[in-house]
Amino acid sequence: MTSTFGRIFRVTTFGESHGGGVGCIVDGCPPRLALTEADIQPDLDRRRPGQSRLVTQRQEADEVEILSGTFEGVTLGSPISMLVRNKDARPGAYDNMRDLFRPSHADFTTEAKYGLRNWQGGGRASARETIGRVAAAAIARKILAQVAGIEVLAWVSEVNGITAEVDQNEVTLEQVEADPTRCPDPVAAAAITAAIDQARRDGDSLGGVVTCVARSVPAGLGTPVFGKIDADLAGALISLPAAKGFEIGSGFAGTTMTGTSHNDAFEPGDDPASPTTPTNFSGGVQGGISNGMTIVTRTAFKPTATISSPQKTVDRDGNAVELAAKGRHDPCVLPRAVPMVEAMTLLVLVDAWLSQQTVDVL
Repeated sequence: MTSTFGRIFRVTTFGESHGGGVGCIVDGCPPRLALTEADIQPDLDRRRPGQSRLVTQRQEADEVEILSGTFEGVTLGSPISMLVRNKDARPGAYDNMRDLFRPSHADFTTEAKYGLRNWQGGGRASARETIGRVAAAAIARKILAQVAGIEVLAWVSEVNGITAEVDQNEVTLEQVEADPTRCPDPVAAAAITAAIDQARRDGDSLGGVVTCVARSVPAGLGTPVFGKIDADLAGALISLPAAKGFEIGSGFAGTTMTGTSHNDAFEPGDDPASPTTPTNFSGGVQGGISNGMTIVTRTAFKPTATISSPQKTVDRDGNAVELAAKGRHDPCVLPRAVPMVEAMTLLVLVDAWLSQQTVDVL
């Protein structure tokens, strides 16, 4: 099982949804970075369940403990281990799914690969695994902000065809966090809330899109040919639970444009060594290397697979059965996916930035 991400800033996540706890080990963090649980907790609070009626009602405080890698409030340069204990696990809610395969979930494929699975909440396939990613990315966020002024911000831009109107250059964290949907367009947020409420009542679920921007990224991050930063972002974001699509810059819409309308013309910037572009169809990346403009991505998430409405499936013996799932599940993953998208973006960027320092030294 591949549970480690990154080349220099390496993150290994561990734990299952209804086990004793989940967390991560971060190796490659530079020494002398001021770091305490207070730096990690805000991002975990944005990811945690039970925040509003729009998400799973599992009640977890998700309080992080730093077990190693720091001394007197600063990093040592040694591995940093972080743990979040599961306190509201209810594995019994999955008893009726012990021998069944949930449609569009990882149940069948995991068992096909390993010959067994943790049927209590999906084990490693649960979005609870992302706690380790978000915790590690909080460290990456602090590094990037201090060394380069990089800001990473995501928001819900679409749910079930309801599209938000958002100025990606001006949107702020406060605007994103102002509504439980994490959609900074109040009109769209109200419609999304109504749609999610209706899906919950219907025993159904919804999908959508999270848009993410990385601002003040310097030019030069990423390496050809197989270390392209857009390829790394694509792999990182598609690795998130329920993620099914990725775009950067103009994405698929760019296929309808011509070269003359799509090309980002260069203009002189304040720094002669850093030209700018009035358009950003490239999404901040050209030739797999950042060009100094804002990196803009969109990640598509499918409707939550586990729903309470009856569905046709099969059991381990191949018998046709009907499943109506019990337990506490998100009717729409999008509001809680926002910090997860930010996390994977931050992990890619911090790895690319640290790699570039190695290049500069050489």
